[in-house]
Amino acid sequence: MLHLVAATNAIDFSEILAILFVLNGLGFLGGLILYLTVYWRRWLFLVAAVYSIVTILALFPVQGWGLTAFYMDGSLNPLAVITKAAEAVLAVCALYLYAAIAD
Repeated sequence: MLHLVAATNAIDFSEILAILFVLNGLGFLGGLILYLTVYWRRWLFLVAAVYSIVTILALFPVQGWGLTAFYMDGSLNPLAVITKAAEAVLAVCALYLYAAIAD
């Protein structure tokens, strides 16, 4: 959901970036909906972890390499920090659940 909020801010800077935020937010929302259904399987925890890691890494080619990726107009961008922290927590939790739950 944070990505959908971020899209409203990103539209001021780049339409392409805003579209990517919307697609990313919809991807996470779709994953959440799938998780809440009977169709969820253990291997999908790996998919969730990889998806989260890819979205973390996707920040850097768009915003710059290193810590500068977390800054906008010279100041720390709290939305970038919060979204990337949430994605990291999701990746760690998904990997833990994959390892902890037996088939």
